[in-house]
Amino acid sequence: MNAITRPLQRLPVVALVAALAFAASAQESEHRLPELGSSANALLTPAEARQIGGSMLLQMRALNMVIDDGELNRYVNDVGYRLVAHAGIQKGMRFTFFVVRDNGINAFAAPGGYIGVNAGLITATEDESELAGVLAHEIAHITQHHLERAEEDARKMSPLMALAMLGAAVVASQSGSGDAAPAAVAAGMGLMAQRQINFTRKDEAEADRIGIDTLAAAGFDVDGMAGFFGRMERLMRPGAGSIQVPEFLRTHPITSNRISEAKALAHVIKQRQAHAPKRAIGKDMQWHDSTAPLAWLRSPSALDATHDDNGVRYRLMRERTRVLSADNDGELLTYYRGNLERGKGFDTLANHYGYALALTRGGKADAALKELQPLLASHPDNLDLQLAEADALRHSGQVAAALGRYAGLSARRPTDKVIAGAYADALLSTAKRDDARKAAALLRPLLDDEVEDPTLYRTFGRALDRSGQDVRAAEAYADASYLSGHASDALDQLQRLLKRKDLDYYARARIQARVEYITPIALELARRGITADKQGL
Repeated sequence: MNAITRPLQRLPVVALVAALAFAASAQESEHRLPELGSSANALLTPAEARQIGGSMLLQMRALNMVIDDGELNRYVNDVGYRLVAHAGIQKGMRFTFFVVRDNGINAFAAPGGYIGVNAGLITATEDESELAGVLAHEIAHITQHHLERAEEDARKMSPLMALAMLGAAVVASQSGSGDAAPAAVAAGMGLMAQRQINFTRKDEAEADRIGIDTLAAAGFDVDGMAGFFGRMERLMRPGAGSIQVPEFLRTHPITSNRISEAKALAHVIKQRQAHAPKRAIGKDMQWHDSTAPLAWLRSPSALDATHDDNGVRYRLMRERTRVLSADNDGELLTYYRGNLERGKGFDTLANHYGYALALTRGGKADAALKELQPLLASHPDNLDLQLAEADALRHSGQVAAALGRYAGLSARRPTDKVIAGAYADALLSTAKRDDARKAAALLRPLLDDEVEDPTLYRTFGRALDRSGQDVRAAEAYADASYLSGHASDALDQLQRLLKRKDLDYYARARIQARVEYITPIALELARRGITADKQGL
């Protein structure tokens, strides 16, 4: 089944904000949900929860609120899956981790196991265990069904307030300002989150407790959560400066008592670990006493992938996040160049890597290559550095050399989607039909039901188009449109494709099946008056 043909009863995010507010109201909701009894997960089935969370992610993409970068996504998901594997998840529970294009410090959990972490939170952390601590906390919100409990309380919210939120978001999206719709969505979601915080203090404490247990079981430093909370709490102290209070502190209120409890629990766990039978896990040989079963993983190597040497991968990805979330390339270059010139403490592998990425992004790929050469000399097997070099070679005009680098990486890791996507993109830069066919062949076996990256489908579409497979190319472009949050655009593309008279029976049946899956979504958008053109997308 193609990515576009999953169960798709999804709403746009502006509608989702309102829907969450009164979806269970017997008077106002179109979909009656079961009464919440003794089990918190009776409110939504796993499939319904995934539909809601998936809808949110798609529409955030449509508003350019998500950083869809293969390397960064893989890293965040690897850290997340390492935690999930030790979180005692129930059968059928799945997770998707993604990075929000926002330099504010925040993270959130959504129905269906969707966990978003702001770029600003990643760059604010000081080590991987701090990042893992935040993710473990959000995972606990999902495993303990805190969202379902919050949904029950949302029944009590005034339908008029919910409608006002929806109306404000729609009006903002039609204002012509590129920032208006995301701001309205963020405001609406913030209001929902604050209502939840007002009555879930005990849920926050429970998420802390279970999250720290998960940190320990996964082999992270159990002080990571308390350490991050402590630094956030210090921002609130008098005399801390004029820094704006992070959104994380608004949605996750932190008190001295909460930090003390986290530290105390971490101490107890460390004492328990010191006297427990030792078992080695992963490449870094960290010790822990967990016997938790292996959970569902998107990649079989996900657990080992996060066990890098002394946090090198974490620090590289933190700088990659900084570069990809920057609003101004000039300021970004000044930040790295100035600090590298002035501060010896800034002279690190990760900061030179970030500087190289910023140079490539700023159109100075030759300078980026010079920056990367000593890094590769000291870390010749580092995949992130190798990919950065190949990208810089391509952007400096050395396409043949870049293709050679990608070919070598692909030969060693033929099923790696990040390498395949970058290699295919480089092949397409040659404008040769044989290279286009090779690009299509690279991507075709990797695009399965679990792939939700619109960039890969877009690259696949280009490869098919240039290799002369125009029907398949149009289908891939429709997939990319849908995964980017534009269901109505995807439907239009598929319907135009059906008008072609040269379609064979199998192609027509395949396309018609996709149309049938997307039609309910497009109709819902139209019924609510929220279409792609009105969102200003």
